[in-house]
Amino acid sequence: MLGNPVINVESMRKIDKWVGIPLTMVLSVLLWLKKAVLFQKRKLPDSSRTLFIELSEMGSAIIVDPAMRKLINEVKADVYFAIFKSNSKSLNFLNTVAQKKIFTMRSDNLIYLAVDVFKFVVWCRKNRITTVIDLELFSRFTAILCALSGARSRVGFTNLHDEGLYRGTIINFPVRYNPHVHISVNFMSLVHTTLGLNDTPYPTTPVDPADLKLAKAEITPQQTDAVKAKISTLYPAWRDEALILINANASDLLPQRRWLPEYFAWVSRKILELYPEVLLIATGSPEERAYVQNVVDTAGNTRFVNSAGVFDFEELVPLYSLSKLMLTNDSGPAHFAAVTDLKVFVLFGPESPDLYLPMGNAEAIYLGLPCSPCVSASNHRKTTCLTRPCITGIQPEMVFERIDTFLTKDYPEP
Repeated sequence: MLGNPVINVESMRKIDKWVGIPLTMVLSVLLWLKKAVLFQKRKLPDSSRTLFIELSEMGSAIIVDPAMRKLINEVKADVYFAIFKSNSKSLNFLNTVAQKKIFTMRSDNLIYLAVDVFKFVVWCRKNRITTVIDLELFSRFTAILCALSGARSRVGFTNLHDEGLYRGTIINFPVRYNPHVHISVNFMSLVHTTLGLNDTPYPTTPVDPADLKLAKAEITPQQTDAVKAKISTLYPAWRDEALILINANASDLLPQRRWLPEYFAWVSRKILELYPEVLLIATGSPEERAYVQNVVDTAGNTRFVNSAGVFDFEELVPLYSLSKLMLTNDSGPAHFAAVTDLKVFVLFGPESPDLYLPMGNAEAIYLGLPCSPCVSASNHRKTTCLTRPCITGIQPEMVFERIDTFLTKDYPEP
């Protein structure tokens, strides 16, 4: 018996190109005909019931939060969100969008996805969505969702005079994507256009840095107590010593972001040798437990424990709030930690911290090679580089030096 067709990253790219391009072309024509037949005149977006779409990036659900809050504060907008089900928990950290206003799609296979697209159309009509803001960088699929939403105003990124990245004229309030500024600035520009502050695709309205300040998560004593109990289970000898987190994983969407596991182990071993007052915790999902265990075993120290699959997703933020610092690949946890005061050292390789540095207490470790960044909106974040010198070239000695400088402030030499 044939199983349901599974969607992997490369399949998503191919479908978005070969199915997405003709569909966006057809929908663009249909939307133009509808506008002509109904004599619809262009008017400012009605942001009273605004839907944000960001399907595939958990970190972006955090980064866009200041923009969503600005829309809520400025015009008392009712905010909705559409996201893949596997990424939806990232919206719970700050609870800016009510659970009943979040639509989740299954990305496991094409049949589930097709069913959920139909449900999405019904859900949008039920909630009378007036404006949709597409946060994705030139995805034809999300542009199609914008068209199917029924919203009269559709705000999203445009390539303007750049070649390629075609997705029709579905977006009727286009904003030129600027690849030279942080993605949070680009997201805020989408909201500025929604508010009527930009009258051309060029987002000329300045973004106030104060508007980009990320809110902090609210953490209860019960949450921290539950996390402490699990830490004690992992390491019974723990007596509230300082915690250092090691996140050696990265999303399968871009595995090239992963620093070498033996480098993580080297840095971990060095920290434990010089700082006997700390406990190291390796984090990860249940599926990543074996990968994480390899790092822990290579480090070879009982004060380095594997917590992959131990902490629930909702317990990550309380764990971050209890910890002193985290060393991580450029991945979701770096952005989740931004809702706390945790110091985070983020290893960047194929992407640029100029665009994607987390908005919290984060510090980038980045070589900035002439080829970096090699993934971007223009190539749909695809790279075929196998040697990955941008990330493998980051030496563990350099990383430890940065961490040591930070730790020395609290643990000075006698």
